[in-house]
Amino acid sequence: MKIVVIGGVAGGMSAATRLRRLDESAEIVVIERGPYVSFANCGLPYYVGGLIENRDSLLLQTPQSLASRFRLDVRVNQEVTQIDRESKTVQVTRVLDGVTRSESYDILILAAGATARGVLPGHGVPVHTLRTIDDVDAITAILDAAGTGARAVVVGAGFIGLEAVENLVARGVAVTLVQRGPRPLSPLDPEMARPVLDALVDHGVDVRVNATVSDVRENQVHLDDGSIIATDLIIEASGVRPDTHLARNAGLTVGAAGGIAVDEFQRTSDPSIYAVGDAVEKVDAIDAAATLVTMAGLANRHGRTAADAIAGIAEPSVPALGTAIVGLFGLTVAMVGWSETRLVNAGRPHRVVHTHPSSHAGYYPGAEQMSMKLLIDAKTDAILGSQIVGGAGVDKRIDVIATAMAGGLTASQLSRLELAYAPQYGSAKDAVNMAGYVADNLATGAARNIQWHELADATAAGAVLVDVRSPEEFARGAIPGALNLPLDAIRDRAGELPDAPVIVHCQVGQRGHTASRLLSQLGHDVRNLDGGYRTWLAGTLSTEHEPAGTVPSISPA
Repeated sequence: MKIVVIGGVAGGMSAATRLRRLDESAEIVVIERGPYVSFANCGLPYYVGGLIENRDSLLLQTPQSLASRFRLDVRVNQEVTQIDRESKTVQVTRVLDGVTRSESYDILILAAGATARGVLPGHGVPVHTLRTIDDVDAITAILDAAGTGARAVVVGAGFIGLEAVENLVARGVAVTLVQRGPRPLSPLDPEMARPVLDALVDHGVDVRVNATVSDVRENQVHLDDGSIIATDLIIEASGVRPDTHLARNAGLTVGAAGGIAVDEFQRTSDPSIYAVGDAVEKVDAIDAAATLVTMAGLANRHGRTAADAIAGIAEPSVPALGTAIVGLFGLTVAMVGWSETRLVNAGRPHRVVHTHPSSHAGYYPGAEQMSMKLLIDAKTDAILGSQIVGGAGVDKRIDVIATAMAGGLTASQLSRLELAYAPQYGSAKDAVNMAGYVADNLATGAARNIQWHELADATAAGAVLVDVRSPEEFARGAIPGALNLPLDAIRDRAGELPDAPVIVHCQVGQRGHTASRLLSQLGHDVRNLDGGYRTWLAGTLSTEHEPAGTVPSISPA
C-alpha cells in the first residue's frame, strides 16, 4: 500500500510516523512545500525573543533522520497543486525549478494546515507572519539590522500576536499592537481580558484597540483613525483560515464552518482520502456542531486517528473542547469550552461563577492570585467552559477542568474532586474545589448571585447595593451608590436596610456569600455580586468606551 501525506508538520508527520509503527511494509511518501519538516512551530516566537537560543533545537526531525528511523520518503520544497481522484494521482511541482510530475497513491492524507487570514502589502515595510523557520530567519535578520531602537507593529492580539509581542519586548523592540476589536484575546470575556490589557501596557506596549491598518508605506503603518506609526517590521498575526484549496478543487466536501468535512475517523467524502490538522472541521464538544480549532495537540491526535483507521485499528476522534493557554509577561491565560459571550449569543441558559483563589496556601510564601470563571448549564449543571487568568497554578487548574469536562463531571462535582495538596502546591480546598462549592450552592439554591454586567439594571430597578468590606477597603475604592455595612456588623445592623431587594458584595465574593446567607435567613431578598468588587471593576474597565489609540493601564484595586 502506498500512502502519500501532503504536509510535513504536526498532523501530517504524526500520521506518517504512526503508520510506520503500525505497518513496516507500507510505502509512505511525505510531500512538504517548505524546506523544513517536523519543526517546532509553537517555539518560533521564543527563538525571536532569545529564550530559545539554538535555532537547530526547533528542527525536531529532518528528511534524513526520518528516512533513517522510520523509512519515510520525505520530499521538501515540493508542492502538490492538484488531486486527481479518478486516477488516484497528485500533481507535484518542485518549488525551486517548477518541474512538475505525477505521484500515485492508494491512500492520501491531507495535512496542509492553515494560511494567514490576510497579509498586508508591505510597501517599504517588510511584512512577515510567524509560522515558519523562514519567517523567524527573516524577522531576526531585520531586527539585527535595525539594532538598538528597533520598532515593530504586531497586527492581531490573538495567541500568536501576544507571543510575538512578549518576545519582541524581551528583545528590546518598541512594539505597537493593533487589534481590530475592543480587547486582546477576543475569546476571553471582557472582565477576564482586562488583566491581559494591563500587562501589555505595563510593559510598555503601545496598544491600539478598535483599530485596523488602512495602508502601509515608507516605514509607516497608517491606521483607520488617521494615526501613523513608524516601524521597521510588521508581524501579521490577525488570524488564519483553513487551507482547503486542494480539497475544494478535487470536489471534496467542505463544511459549513469552512474546513474540510471528515468523519470520526478523519475520512473525507472520498474514502481513499483522509484529512487532519488546521484545515479540518472538528466536532464541538458543547453543541456537537462543526467548528474550527487550530491547535497543535488536536492536529497530532487526529493524525494518529487517521493512521489507526488506515491500519485497521480505528478508534474515533472525540469532540474538541478547544483547551488553550498562553503566557504573557508572567501572566498565564487559559480557557476551555465556551465563553459567556458565546453562550449569550447562542441563547443558551447558563450560570456563571467567578472566584479569585490563590495559587497555593496563602500563608505559604509566593502565593499568586488567580481569576477563575466557570460557565455552567443552567438545567443540567454540566460544565460549559472556563477561563482562568493569573500567575502560577493556572495551567494545572484549566487541565483539571478540561479533564472534568471530558469525563462528564458536573460543576458541582468539582467540589468533590480529591486533588493533591501541600501548602506550596495548593490549598486544602483547591481552587477547583472552591469553584465547585460555589456551583453547588447555586445548583441547590443555597446561594443566588448576580453578574457584574447586570448590576446597573438591578440598582436602577430599586435594589440596594451593600458593600460588606471593611471601611478601609471601602475607602480605597467602591462601586458608586453602595452602602458600606461591614460583614462583622451586619447581623446587628440588618434592621437598617430598607425594604427592598438587596445585593451584597465584598472584594472577591466569599464574604459576600456569608452575608447573603445571613441576610436571607433574616428574611431579606438577597443576591451576592459574583466575583465581588474585583470582577466588577475589571468588567467595567474593559467595557468603558475607548476610542482607537493608546490604552491607559488601570490595574484593579
